[in-house]
Amino acid sequence: MTSSLRISIPRPIDAHLHLRDGRSLSSTVAASARQFGRAVVMPNLLPPVVRCSEALAYRDRILAACPPDLSFQPMMTLYLSENTRIEDIDQACAEPDIYAVKLYPAGATTHSEAGVGHIDRVMPVLERMAERGLPLLIHGEVTDPDIDIFDREAVFIERTLIPLRRRLPELPIVLEHITTREAVDYVQAQNGRFAATLTAHHLLHDRNDMLVGGMRPHFFCLPILKRREHRQALLAAATSGDPRFFLGTDSAPHAQHAKESACACAGCYTAPVALELYAEAFASCAALDRLADFASRHAAHFYGVPVDTQEITLSAQTWTQAERLPYLDGHIIPFRAGSELQWRLEDAV
Repeated sequence: MTSSLRISIPRPIDAHLHLRDGRSLSSTVAASARQFGRAVVMPNLLPPVVRCSEALAYRDRILAACPPDLSFQPMMTLYLSENTRIEDIDQACAEPDIYAVKLYPAGATTHSEAGVGHIDRVMPVLERMAERGLPLLIHGEVTDPDIDIFDREAVFIERTLIPLRRRLPELPIVLEHITTREAVDYVQAQNGRFAATLTAHHLLHDRNDMLVGGMRPHFFCLPILKRREHRQALLAAATSGDPRFFLGTDSAPHAQHAKESACACAGCYTAPVALELYAEAFASCAALDRLADFASRHAAHFYGVPVDTQEITLSAQTWTQAERLPYLDGHIIPFRAGSELQWRLEDAV
C-alpha cells in the first residue's frame, strides 16, 4: 500500500547479491538481511563455488553470520566452469537450496578467471540444465579486447546469447544487471522463462556521474555505467510492470583501500541502502505503485518461491548516508556515501 509519505511492500528478493566470505560476512549479511528476505547469492569466491557441497557449506556460513533477529534465506548458485560436470547439474536439481548456475565469461569481472572461455565448451552441461529446467544466470559481456568496453553487452547478445537462445530455447535464463537499450529490447522480445535483473546504480546514474570532474571509483562497476539514453531505457523497463524485469542489486563489497587504489576494484556496495535507492528511481517515474511487483513478486514467480508474507516500509524523508562503514580491519565506502537520500527504510513489520 502507498501514501504520499510511506510505501509498504512484501520483503523483497535480491536476485543478484555478492556477500564475499570469511570475516566479510559479519558485515555483508546483516546489511542485506535487514533489507531483503531472500537473496540469490553469487558463487564467485576464491576458489569459486563449483560443487553442490561447496554451495551448501557456504550457505551454512552465511546463515551463521546472520543476526538472530533477522530472517534471511540465501538462494545458492553454482559457478559454471569448463570443468562443470553433468552430475553437478543433477545434484543441484535435487538440492532445494540451490536455485541456479552462474555463467561468467572468463576475465569479465571480479573473480571470473575460472569462467567460460567459449560457450561451446559447456554446451553438454547447458543442455542438461535445459532438460531439467535449472536457470542459467549470465554476466552478459564479451571479453574480446578489440571490443569497446561500452559495447561489450550489446556484442554479447549478438554473438553469444542469440545463438544460445536459438539452440536451447527452453533453457531458463536471467540476463544479469543489464545496462543497455539493446538488452532491454532483447528481453522484451523473448518468450518463455527469460528475465533480466536491474541494479539501482544503473537506474540512477550514467557514465557522466562516474567520469565528469574526475574518476569516481565508487561508481565504477562491471558492466560499466552507460550513456543517459540507456539509463532511461532501463528505468522504463523497471517501472513498466513487465514481469521479465526484477530487482538484483549486484551489491559488491570491496574495502576502501581496494576501491580507492590505482586500479579500482569493480563493484558498487549498495546493500545498506538498496531499497532507498530503488524507491528513489521509481519515484522519479511516478511509479511507486509498481515497486512491489519489481522488488518482491517478479523474482519470486520466476524462481517458484512464495512471495514473502512479511512487509517492509519505506518513508519519504531526507537523511544523510554514512560516509563509511566498518569492514574487516578497516572501512568500506557505501554507494552515495555522505549524500542525502530521499527515502528511508523503517523496521520490518
